[in-house]
Amino acid sequence: MTVILHAEPTASAPALWLRPWRPDDADALLAAHRDPLLRHRLTTPLATGAQARRWIDAQSAGWETGSRFSFAVLGHDAGTPIGHVVVKVTGLEDPSCSSTAEVGYWTSAGVRGRGVAGRALETVSRWALGSQRIVPLVRLDLLHAVDNHASCRVADKCGYVLQSVLPAQPPVFPHEGHLHVRAA
Repeated sequence: MTVILHAEPTASAPALWLRPWRPDDADALLAAHRDPLLRHRLTTPLATGAQARRWIDAQSAGWETGSRFSFAVLGHDAGTPIGHVVVKVTGLEDPSCSSTAEVGYWTSAGVRGRGVAGRALETVSRWALGSQRIVPLVRLDLLHAVDNHASCRVADKCGYVLQSVLPAQPPVFPHEGHLHVRAA
């Protein structure tokens, strides 16, 4: 399945394109993962070509099973990925819980602070809660570390309401976190 989403240009920013990750994106993925800030924030930073290929394969598998909808974010030239947004469906083993998903995102260092994360997240959120017909969703959860103020601003800007502060869960989540929620 190939889903391509588009974020219209704004007065200060060019259009964005969002599409599933492809094997030829591995070099751009690795380049983004060399950024120390991104590596600090991610639970699974990538360091080798083999890791990048496995990660991209896992994203493709998620599309096939309807459990994970992972988008490469492309700039106006629709060339090299500059970010990532994902919708991870929770509760697939229990159909009564499949109306909730978790979203995540990152942007490469070169475009950080330019509104790419917010525009990409808003585009995917509208798609996930609205026009997509793969898995019915009524709620999206967004989690981030308490000290990640940029993610908090993106969540707020995109209509994700802070619901609670989550306790640390070392070693994977060594710090407290925020749970933001957006309902359909």
